[in-house]
Amino acid sequence: MADPRIDERMADLEAKIAAAKAAQAPTPRADEHYSQANLAWRMVTELVAGLGIGFGIGYGLDRFFGTTPFLMVLFIFLGLAAGVKTMMRSAQEVQEKLAAEAAEDKRAGAHGDGNDGTR
Repeated sequence: MADPRIDERMADLEAKIAAAKAAQAPTPRADEHYSQANLAWRMVTELVAGLGIGFGIGYGLDRFFGTTPFLMVLFIFLGLAAGVKTMMRSAQEVQEKLAAEAAEDKRAGAHGDGNDGTR
């Protein structure tokens, strides 16, 4: 027959272990929040990457075919167009995310979630 004090001590020990594990558990990440500077750097990087890739392809093809800067200039412009297109897509993603957050805030305010004192 089990001693009731042992059961109580086991329950206390399990509670302490659970509390210790909860204290050591990593906190869940909040929504990724990008500052305006991070977004600007992301767009600049996308543009420069497009230009760099276009330059590399054009230069390589010019060396391969023995043409002068014809293909390099062509692919630089194509890389620029690709970089701008990627930048526009990134800007659209950010705009859609901000619009969704604004709609969520508006909906939460209209329903009175209790955070602003209204019901």
